[in-house]
This record gives sequence, structure tokens and C-alpha cells, in this order.
Amino acid sequence: MTKLAFLFPGQASQYPGMGRELAERYPEARAVFEEADQALGFPISRLCFEGPEEQLKLTENTQPAILTVSVAAWRVLEQRGVAPDYVAGHSLGEYSALVAAGGLAFSDALETVRKRGRYMQEAVPVGTGAMAAITRFPLAQLEEVCREAAQGEVVSPANINSPDQIVISGHASAVARAVELAKQRGAKRALLLPVSAPFHCALMRPAQQRLASDLEKLAFRDLRFPLVNNLAARPTRAAEEARAGLIGQVSAPVLWEQSIRKLIELGATTFVEVGPGKVLCGLLRQIDSSVTGVQADEFRISDGHA
Repeated sequence: MTKLAFLFPGQASQYPGMGRELAERYPEARAVFEEADQALGFPISRLCFEGPEEQLKLTENTQPAILTVSVAAWRVLEQRGVAPDYVAGHSLGEYSALVAAGGLAFSDALETVRKRGRYMQEAVPVGTGAMAAITRFPLAQLEEVCREAAQGEVVSPANINSPDQIVISGHASAVARAVELAKQRGAKRALLLPVSAPFHCALMRPAQQRLASDLEKLAFRDLRFPLVNNLAARPTRAAEEARAGLIGQVSAPVLWEQSIRKLIELGATTFVEVGPGKVLCGLLRQIDSSVTGVQADEFRISDGHA
């Protein structure tokens, strides 16, 4: 029996204008934006719909903005009777997945991801850290490159996105050394990314500690359908495991390729990207082109098929 998985995007999927058509067409989506504006105490909806891009790409704004658009898209599907068998979210997207699965209240998620963005930005002084995308280079070889490049600093795989793309993160000088080594050893491309902080590496532990304090105060509930989380790439419906996953993922690599392969192993054949952008559908094609990936607005909600 074929199964349906909802995938929720993370940071870098944002763009000015996102969610505007959704809010105009669907009252339930519009209600999500109104709820977000009220919960945050400022018009995040206007930032999503109009920008400016400079404000939208600030991490503490980006995170609640993407969460809001993703939850709005999910509410439209939910109102039309479309429910997934599994959910997963890329980094920040795991919060959207947990809201959809009933594990975390939307208002709690909004306030938490705004602080998460600020904590991650403040964990490392600007210019100290960096991230780079490495393409067509095996994980085992990249781990060895990172060990050699570290030289007492931090550099490690941060996003294991697909067989074609792995992102590394750490001290700027160590990341630069790893980029050069990867190029010398046959990586197709190795490019520094325009990011504001080195996410998903040991340098994020101060942010993880601050976020853990906030997450421990929130009410988590067991999930209505299983989440395959970033931290372990395994399915869970347990509230406490979901909480622990959000804490652990801050300084640990995002096991995205492993998560998608687990979902396929569990029977998922159709994947719907629920939120802004097309990043996750692109990664899905790199991981396994035999399965179907569509965006939420392309999903024929009348019959529940792609």
C-alpha cells in the first residue's frame, strides 16, 4: 500500500511574496497569518507578503515566517481531508512538521523559532563561522577532509542533504581549508554559502543550551502521525522524543538523505512539500527519482493524488 509523506522546508526557502496567494484564496490560511501576527506582536504576514528581503532574511524573522507559510499550506490540505502517513521537516521545518502532527501548538512554535533564530545568530560572533556546500563528494571522504582541515578548530558535515550535496559548517578558516581539500580530492563543486552563522555544528552548543531551557517549558503531545526526525532519521510519535530531537538538532547534522530513505523504506511513494520554495522536491529527485515529489499547491487535493 502506497503512503503519503509531508515534507516541511527550512531556512533558505523564503522569498518576498510567499504565502500571499494562499492567504487570498483560502480563509483557513488567512487565519493562520492572523494568528501568527497576534502571537508574535508584529505583522509577520506583511513581511512574508511584501518583504523587504533584507528584513525577511534575518534569521529571527526568517524562521517564524517560513513556519507560518508552511502551517498555512498544511491547514489548507487538512481542511480538505488530506492527511499524511508520515511527516518530516528540514531543520527549522521540523517545527512545522510537529505542529501539523499535533505535537506542538502553533503559537508555542512561533515564539520558540523566533528565539531559536536569535540564539543561533548570537552563538558565534559575525564572521567567525561559515558554511559551504560540497557536491558529488562521498560522505566518508568529506568526514576525513573535515578531520584534516580542523587543525584544532570546528568543521563538520551539517546538512546531509542528498548523494549530490552535503553542507559543512564550522569556524570560517577551517571551512575554507575543507573547501580547498575537497576541491583537490575531486569534489565537483565546493562553495562557501552566504549565511549569517555556522548552523548544525558544535559551535551552536550555546544556542542549544538556551533553546533547551525554552523547550523544556513547553507542552508537547504525542503525535497523530509519525515524525521522522533530523537527529536520528527514525520514526517516532512520542512527545518527549520529539522534544529531544528539537534540542539535539541545533548542534547535530541534519540527516535529511537518511530521513528520506527511511520514509521510502516505510512505504512512502508520494512526497508533498508543504511550504515555500522547491528545495526539498529537488533534493528528493537526487535521493530517489522513482518516487513522486510535488509542492502543496500542485497536489490535487480533490482526490488525494499527485
